[in-house]
Amino acid sequence: MGRGPWDAGPSRRLLPLLLLLGLARGAAGAPGPDGLDVCATCHEHATCQQREGKKICICNYGFVGNGRTQCVEINCGNPPEMRHAILVGNHSSRLGGVARYVCQEGFESPGGKITSVCTEKGTWRESTLTCTEILTKINDVSLFNDTCVRWQINSRRINPKISYVISIKGQRLDPMESVREETVNLTTDSRTPEVCLALYPGTNYTVNISTAPPRRSMPAVIGFQTAEVDLLEDDGSFNISIFNETCLKLNRRSRKVGSEHMYQFTVLGQRWYLANFSHATSFNFTTREQVPVVCLDLYPTTDYTVNVTLLRSPKRHSVQITIATPPAVKQTISNISGFNETCLRWRSIKTADMEEMYLFHIWGQRWYQKEFAQEMTFNISSSSRDPEVCLDLRPGTNYNVSLRALSSELPVVISLTTQITEPPLPEVEFFTVHRGPLPRLRLRKAKEKNGPISSYQVLVLPLALQSTFSCDSEGASSFFSNASDADGYVAAELLAKDVPDDAMEIPIGDRLYYGEYYNAPLKRGSDYCIILRITSEWNKVRRHSCAVWAQVKDSSLMLLQMAGVGLGSLAVVIILTFLSFSAV
Repeated sequence: MGRGPWDAGPSRRLLPLLLLLGLARGAAGAPGPDGLDVCATCHEHATCQQREGKKICICNYGFVGNGRTQCVEINCGNPPEMRHAILVGNHSSRLGGVARYVCQEGFESPGGKITSVCTEKGTWRESTLTCTEILTKINDVSLFNDTCVRWQINSRRINPKISYVISIKGQRLDPMESVREETVNLTTDSRTPEVCLALYPGTNYTVNISTAPPRRSMPAVIGFQTAEVDLLEDDGSFNISIFNETCLKLNRRSRKVGSEHMYQFTVLGQRWYLANFSHATSFNFTTREQVPVVCLDLYPTTDYTVNVTLLRSPKRHSVQITIATPPAVKQTISNISGFNETCLRWRSIKTADMEEMYLFHIWGQRWYQKEFAQEMTFNISSSSRDPEVCLDLRPGTNYNVSLRALSSELPVVISLTTQITEPPLPEVEFFTVHRGPLPRLRLRKAKEKNGPISSYQVLVLPLALQSTFSCDSEGASSFFSNASDADGYVAAELLAKDVPDDAMEIPIGDRLYYGEYYNAPLKRGSDYCIILRITSEWNKVRRHSCAVWAQVKDSSLMLLQMAGVGLGSLAVVIILTFLSFSAV
């Protein structure tokens, strides 16, 4: 028996049904022709982006690789060494990390600060600036008051503190007497330094002045002859010269040998940066030496006035000098430690009950917020041997704190890390819905003020649980769990990197998956509370903030749900009709 046009076989009868199923499959979001979702294969440290009509995986900032199987964090390793410079402070070897250098003593960088930056190539970009040697010029050396010498310097630095070596060679007019040689050290920040030397009368002197290493200078030389005095003259006059910063050399004009002399010393020290600081002492000193030497026990970084009076003399003579002691070269801070996250305590190596000023320099950075940079400088005063201070630090930040007592040249550095706090509250407009359809949830990206934002969650709870809900609760589960009806569920979760900078909209109950969670339609006739939760997680600490977006009372099927049900019913009717027709 021949076959009619409708007897061509089962494949032709099923063609309309296959077309209908194909349309349904395409609407459900089936994979493309190659069956591969490129974005789903991106590395955890990569972002899926649209480039020239194609989706590609690109490693995040600070990482390098192909974006899919490999994204390795960029690390530049140790910073390069700089000639005549030392590395200071802490630095990061990650992309964008900055290493800072200071020139060694005797060198300077006229062009500014020297830095090296970690680049995206995994190498350090070296600075074009270098440290050049400081050459101090000593000019206009002159003599005054018979035994005092002054000179001028030409230095590019402002108020430089320079150490000088003064070599003295003296030859008495009597050729039978030996040559006298002596060296005096002087440290001062004056541009016109001067020093009074303990010299003998009636002597030819050659004085050579140069800077102490590591500085270099062209030596300056001056020659002169001191005046003769009467062997019997003793008017009680004397002068004072300073050496080794705190030692005094007293030179009397009298050449009488063997007579005993008594000097009275009155010492008063003050610090310009401490209003209540005072160091006062007085004592008598008896000697038979013609040029006695007295070394004083003085505190560092202090301005002293020393008054010396010759007692038991026909003429009472007094000489007053000033001494500015330099900062101590030893460390005066020990056992520094942090407590309560933002507070510091340390041990001060100083005289008990003596006030000290401490200088703080603080740098703060966040790896997750490249534009963030916090820098603070301030000082405090304390007379305690165990000072404590609490700092005003931002949450979720890595800090380097440099602490230095002003009486010392050496700072100590400590690192602090502050924990994150609750992220900012979600910016949502509250809705109350009675039976009508819900508007779309408009999700705005939160600012990372208190720590890095990790994710955004949409929680659907029974309205009765709103008053007892805790934002820090980790108990919410997916819609398909057994407890979703009684305890609520997570309808959507989006990672922070997937939320655009402006805003995005999420329809509640659209039957799609957001992350691992199914956005189920709300049940008819039920009352719900819908909450938006922001999660911040860093350094093994998690914090949340929540805001109620909507209250839904006596919920009805939403417009989108009704459309989905209508289309599904229509498809069932078409299929049943077609099968009935095929069976005829």
